Amino acid sequence: METIDNLSHSAHETVDKIASATNQTAEALGEKGEQLKNAEQQLMGNCRGYVRDHPIMSLGIAVAGGFVLSRLICGCSTDRVTGSSK
Repeated sequence: METIDNLSHSAHETVDKIASATNQTAEALGEKGEQLKNAEQQLMGNCRGYVRDHPIMSLGIAVAGGFVLSRLICGCSTDRVTGSSK
């Protein structure tokens, strides 16, 4: 009977340790999530400021990015667009 009590006590201690570790991990992840949220807000603020201060450059970057993205998604080569063949 004493062996069963010892095993039960050990099992409860192990479960408590696992629960404690899980809680600590959840708290750490919550803190990291908050840090990421703050970093995102700061980055968005910086981007808005850049666009406000440099509207023409921002438009050029957006157009170039859209062109590159469309090429990557479409997979079209310049030969197909111009109609020439090799």
